[in-house]
Amino acid sequence: MKKPLYLPYSFVLFIFITILGFSSTVTHAQNPKGKLFIIGGGDRSDELMKQVLEVADLKATDYIVVLPMSSEEPDGSFQFFKDQMVKLTKNPIVMLNFNTETAQNKKLADSVQKAKLIFISGGDQVRFMKVVHNTPIKTAIQKAYQNGSTISGTSAGAAVMSEKMITGNQKLEKEYSGTFDNIRHDNLETAEGLGLLKTAIIDQHFLKRNRYNRLLSAMVEFPNLTGIGIDEATAIIVRNNQIEVAGDSEVIVIKNPKGIVKSKKNNLISIENLQMGIYTAGQKFNIK
Repeated sequence: MKKPLYLPYSFVLFIFITILGFSSTVTHAQNPKGKLFIIGGGDRSDELMKQVLEVADLKATDYIVVLPMSSEEPDGSFQFFKDQMVKLTKNPIVMLNFNTETAQNKKLADSVQKAKLIFISGGDQVRFMKVVHNTPIKTAIQKAYQNGSTISGTSAGAAVMSEKMITGNQKLEKEYSGTFDNIRHDNLETAEGLGLLKTAIIDQHFLKRNRYNRLLSAMVEFPNLTGIGIDEATAIIVRNNQIEVAGDSEVIVIKNPKGIVKSKKNNLISIENLQMGIYTAGQKFNIK
């Protein structure tokens, strides 16, 4: 008869600590310490930007980093942001305008990661992600969020927040349109975003540009996600799974589409039912 195998206590303790540490890492990744302040584009009132600063809770030694790579005119985009913010805070405001080469610079990425407020400007979300995709900059933004920083953005800077990013293009149409004039399957083009929101997909300028068809198309392609349409001069504040609305207009939430049927003719679709909510400043809702 073989003797039972006894592992040394030190080895068992090592395994236990390793497993516990892994579990803690997973939990930490699922529950970031940071917040998101996602603006739907348009005018940004001083009151709204004061709320950004309140959420970020900056200390005297903290600084703000602006990432303007979405914009065709990054210097102008940064200056517009800075001119407004210097009236509201004494914290240093720094622009880091990366290109595909400098985005590989780990020292600059470290400066992004240590910022307590990171602001992503408007413009073209695809342009932004082409610069930061698979670079230390993207990782730095994600780590900053995990470690307690606030990540904010407007318009294109809102679109990049989710894992599934709406590009604005239609697969079935050659010409770009600011809105969709139909609801069809296999038409919505998406790309990989920053992945800060994994269970929701963001659309911006929502009421102003009448983007219901676009977000409904997203619900057909990604029925397990929550669709969030943020109007101009309006924002959502994300604290883990709880979302609070701020600003002057409304946020539209669409989720749980049921009975989706995709027709082969003209790519038309039907949905038997879905949930929809409309929220204004101060109201809260939860996502998965």
